[in-house]
Amino acid sequence: MRLGLSVLLLSLTRSCWCVPQQQTCHPGDEFLGRCSNNVAGDTPTCTELNLGYCNDMEYSSTIFPNILGHQSRLDAESGAEYLLLSVIHGLLNGECSPEIRLLGCSVLASPCKDGKMIKPCRSTCDALRKDCAHAFESIDMAWPYFLDCDRFFASDQEGCVDPLAGLKARQELDMSSHSHDEPSTIIQFIYTSNTQMYSLLKRTAAKCSQISHVYSIGRSTEGRDLLVIEFSKNPGQHELLEPEIKLVANMHGNEVLGRQLLVYMVQYLCSEYLLGNQRIQTIINTTRIHILASMNPDGYELAASEVEDNNDPELSNQEGHLLNGWTNGRTNAQNLDLNRNFPDLTSIFYRNRRSSHYRIDHIPIPDAYWFGKVAPETYAVMKWIRSLPFVQSASLHGGDMVISYPFDFSRHPQEERMFSPTPDEQVLKQLARTYADAHETMSNNDTERCGANFYRTRGIINGALWYSFAGGMSDFNYLHTNCLEITVELGCDKFPSEAELYPEWKRNKEALLSFMESVHRGIKGVVTDLDGNRIKGATISVRGIKKDVTTAEDGDYWRLLNPGTHILTTTAKGYSRVSKRVYLPHNLNKAGRVDFLLEKVPIEPDIDDYLFPTVDTWERFDPYNQFERFGEPDVREGGIERQQKPWWWNYFSQSGISPPNWLLRSV
Repeated sequence: MRLGLSVLLLSLTRSCWCVPQQQTCHPGDEFLGRCSNNVAGDTPTCTELNLGYCNDMEYSSTIFPNILGHQSRLDAESGAEYLLLSVIHGLLNGECSPEIRLLGCSVLASPCKDGKMIKPCRSTCDALRKDCAHAFESIDMAWPYFLDCDRFFASDQEGCVDPLAGLKARQELDMSSHSHDEPSTIIQFIYTSNTQMYSLLKRTAAKCSQISHVYSIGRSTEGRDLLVIEFSKNPGQHELLEPEIKLVANMHGNEVLGRQLLVYMVQYLCSEYLLGNQRIQTIINTTRIHILASMNPDGYELAASEVEDNNDPELSNQEGHLLNGWTNGRTNAQNLDLNRNFPDLTSIFYRNRRSSHYRIDHIPIPDAYWFGKVAPETYAVMKWIRSLPFVQSASLHGGDMVISYPFDFSRHPQEERMFSPTPDEQVLKQLARTYADAHETMSNNDTERCGANFYRTRGIINGALWYSFAGGMSDFNYLHTNCLEITVELGCDKFPSEAELYPEWKRNKEALLSFMESVHRGIKGVVTDLDGNRIKGATISVRGIKKDVTTAEDGDYWRLLNPGTHILTTTAKGYSRVSKRVYLPHNLNKAGRVDFLLEKVPIEPDIDDYLFPTVDTWERFDPYNQFERFGEPDVREGGIERQQKPWWWNYFSQSGISPPNWLLRSV
């Protein structure tokens, strides 16, 4: 594909230097009167605009020779520029396409008045080049030479025409047609290709550069970026005590509504912040929001292409998006279901939950996981989850209308539908309730919508009680990190028609905003020592909830809790234990501040640290280097590899205690 495109563009570039052959000076110089390419009979004359690709321009009369030196309509239509313009239009997949075409037509067929050419405006060209730069970057193409803003365009003072004036007028008319109770942000409710989505995210980040930026967490199997946009008052870095949340969609490539809702939310947050919307400004100024609109762009590409095929009038099967919605594009390009590809930590939790020595939070990834097939999308998201102190998360799916929450894997694997609560059952239930109650229809008792499978529970359910599966992303978030994640099933139709996109936005916008705001509850604080040093990795426990959270790099923490009285205990290796009693009233509209001051104490050897190691295999394995361990092997003199000491060796060596025989036999 890339090679063929390069050959085509090269041939077009070569051809543009020899059409028309009778030129003796550059067209731009000719227009300025410095020289002439005209031969007998080439006097510039106004003529009717009849250029197939440009017949919808706002004017009806053009002039030949044109700016590029084409002597006639036939010359223009057979020229390289005309062909290249149509090629660009197709490659951009709708991004900037109408504007680029109109701009190109204003050069190929400039308006004519009183026998004189009116050149297009340089300001329009400059603005469009800036706006469309990301679209051209995405197809690895330079800005077209025949749209050189300095050479072929004129300033306002010289008298020019804005080729986009009509398009802008129509857009303003569309904006004015919206009712006054609609938000002032105008969004185009259409599907976006991967190219369009990437461009839109980058353009939004550029428009709101003071509060947002775009970054990639990795690439898909087929090399597409997993692009995240962040919103924060100080984008690019963690702020002390500012909670971080993430929104993820399109994990299954054919479940596309969530992807579009997040694309719309990105535009809404940026625009409303700039327009002075106090609610949006408060959310962004107090929260760090990360949005991954598509976790599976490869699957989306397949699903979208199948939908287009099903809508082909020449095909006999006319079920369109409803047919495709349950099949094509669900998995990634390796045919892996990404929501079954995460480490199964839930089984480990069930096996060890009664052991007083084994932590049931921040469970390490087992060695065996790395020897299976780990999708690059899964690996990228795991690395992302581990790199930031996320507090809560929502994963947007499709196929039903309900909010499910962990655990997703049944505590009895043979039971397909069994209530399997986490220690944070009440907190997660409230988190699910927040989204469902703010949604227009999810929590009502309308038995007509989406089968009404969950109207008795008002739109929420424990995941394993619905249906059980292992290796899910929500369970991984809960058991490996501090983050609490819910799964949002947005509706029965996984790939709804474009006509449904705006109604779905109306149903979900308030729910998404309420979910973002809900992170500001429970408690937060900073753990320091007596010298004021912040302590990373300190553990905050809540009596009665057997799931701890740990402090981030800066020593700050967040603990989502429901109203009531809670006993908190903070511990850290080499420090004293401190407990506090905290009361959270029902009317508290922000997280309570609870700091801890720990005193250093001597560290005593603890055999539990060796018998129940919590060293993460992530630190010991390199998943994308054939799963080899880091570091060089221990080699004796003579080049013979020496057997590595087991993990418990240092403990017994330093303590002077002889290791038991059963341990020695394992060496």
